[in-house]
Order: sequence, then structure tokens, then C-alpha cells
Amino acid sequence: MAAAYAKSGWNSVKGYQGWLNIANAPYQSGTHGGRYVNNYADSHGDYRYAKYEDAGVMPLGSTLAKDSFVVKASGKVAIGPLFVMEKMASGFSADSGDWRYTLIMPNGKVVGTTNGKNSKAVAFCNDCHSAVAEDQDYMMLLPDEYRQ
Repeated sequence: MAAAYAKSGWNSVKGYQGWLNIANAPYQSGTHGGRYVNNYADSHGDYRYAKYEDAGVMPLGSTLAKDSFVVKASGKVAIGPLFVMEKMASGFSADSGDWRYTLIMPNGKVVGTTNGKNSKAVAFCNDCHSAVAEDQDYMMLLPDEYRQ
């Protein structure tokens, strides 16, 4: 998976599988198209993200990544997109709590990024995450049974 996403050249997620994975197993995420996902946090914010509801506001530079996959009826596994959230400097985007969303396909194509190329393609990310903006700094949390 990491090799597939690396084709994007998106340096902020280089080595993401070595970050803290706060999920004890991949889980099916309804908010990510029913795909199975893992939740990774880089060293800027992993200590907070692992606190779940008590995380507070994530520090500048925190990057969260969710890789994804589907299991087809045949039993074959297919890689899905990589969903990325990066906490940017204050003023980056008031609408998203200064989070930058990026969607990377398995072929390395960057579908869109907040305030960047094809920003409208990731507007749905903020639309969904806004539901937890005030209480969870825009972060969707994984189900209790999958928490480390």
C-alpha cells in the first residue's frame, strides 16, 4: 500500500505505516465508503490522537492518515484511497479548522487537496468532519472495540 501511495510524491505521508496506528485491527468505515481502514498519526500529534475524545486541539504539523482496502466477493483484496488530514498554520482554512484534506488514489494520483489542486474534490471530507468540529477538532474517531 505504501509503495502505491508513494507514487504521488506527497512527502507528508512518507513512511506513514511506521507511525502510531491507533487501531488494533482494520475496521470497516462507513464514512470512508465502507472500506476497511487503519488510523495512523505521525509524531507531531500521535500522543494526542491516541487519547481519542480527550485529544483536544491537535498541534500544528500533525498528520493523520487512513489507508484503505476492500475485500471483493472473490476474496481478493484491492487497495483503496489514502485519506490524509494535516493540521496547518492558523488561518489556512477557517472552514476546516485549519486542516488540509488530501485524497490519494492507489495509482498515486492526488485527487484533490484543500486550498490546492482540485479542492472541490475533497470538500466532502470537511462536510463530514465538520459534524465533530467543536468537540473533536474535526477528527472522526474509530469505534471503541478497535481502539488500542
